[in-house]
Amino acid sequence: MDNISVITMFFLSGLSETVKYKFTLFSLTLLCYCLIFLVNVSVIVTIILDKDLHEPMYILLCVLCINGLYGTTGFYPKFLWDLLSPVHVISYSGCLVQAQVMYSFACSDLSILAVMAYDRYVAICQPLVYHSIMSKKRLIMLACYSWLTPFCIMGINVFLTSRLKLCSTYIARLFCVNWIIVKLACYPAETAVNNIVAYMTIILYVFHGVFIVLSYMILIKTCVNSVENRAKFMQTCVPHLTSLLTFLVTILFDVMNMRMRSSDLPQPLQNFIAIEFLVIPPIMNPLIYGFKLTKIRNRILGVITFKKQ
Repeated sequence: MDNISVITMFFLSGLSETVKYKFTLFSLTLLCYCLIFLVNVSVIVTIILDKDLHEPMYILLCVLCINGLYGTTGFYPKFLWDLLSPVHVISYSGCLVQAQVMYSFACSDLSILAVMAYDRYVAICQPLVYHSIMSKKRLIMLACYSWLTPFCIMGINVFLTSRLKLCSTYIARLFCVNWIIVKLACYPAETAVNNIVAYMTIILYVFHGVFIVLSYMILIKTCVNSVENRAKFMQTCVPHLTSLLTFLVTILFDVMNMRMRSSDLPQPLQNFIAIEFLVIPPIMNPLIYGFKLTKIRNRILGVITFKKQ
C-alpha cells in the first residue's frame, strides 16, 4: 500500500465523453475566458483610473472583479490545454494548487459580497456616520479579510488533504476539487479531521450568507417608508442582490453535485454544474454593476465614445 500512496499525477476523466466536440468546446471556452477577462479588466481599470470612483462601494466592486480573474485563471488555461491534449493529466502538486485556487476564490467571493452588504447597510441605515465607519483603514482591513481568511482556511483544508495516502489517481471532474481528492484516500478513518474542518468551513460561510440575508432584511425594512432610500436601494443594492443570488445558486448546485450521489447524472451535465460558478458570476458581476451603476456605466460609455471619435 505504501507504493500506492506515492502519487505524482492525476488523470482528469471529466472530458472523456466530450472528445468529439473538443474543438467546438475549445472555441466556446476561449471566447468565454476572453469575455471574462475583458469585462472584469474594464471595470477594474475604470475604477482605478477615475478618482471619483475611489469610494468604498466601487473599491469593493474592484476587489470582486480581481477575485473573479484570480479564480478563472486557476481553471481556464489548464482546461483549454486539456481540450487540445490527448491525455488529461495534472501533477499532484498542481492539483492541490488548483484546488486551493478554485475554492479560495469561491469563499472570497462570498466574503466580499458580505462586506458589500455591510457597506450598503451602513450607507443607507447610518448615512451620517458612513464615512467614519467605512474609513480607508477599515476598508483595507475588510478587503484583506475577504482575501486572506478564505485563502488560509482553504490552505488548511488542502494541507490536511496532502497528508493522506491515496489509492486512486482518477478524478471524474474537469478540475481538481479538494473533497474529491479526499474521497480517494486509502483509509477512510484518516479523513475524519478533513471532514470536520470541511464542515466547519461550510458552516462559517453559511453564516456569511445568513449575515447578508439579515442585512438586506433590515435594509428593505428601512427603505419601505422612504422614497430617497428606495432609490438608493434600487440603484446600488439590486445589482448586489443579483450577484449574490447568482453566486449562491451556482455554488449550491456544485456542493450538491459533490456531496450527494450524482453518479446517475450524465457526465456532461455534471461538468456543467461543476463549472457554473466559474462561468456565470465572473461574467455577470461586472456586467450587472457596469450597466446598473450610473457612474461606472457613464465612464465606460464615455471611453467608448471617445475612441470612436
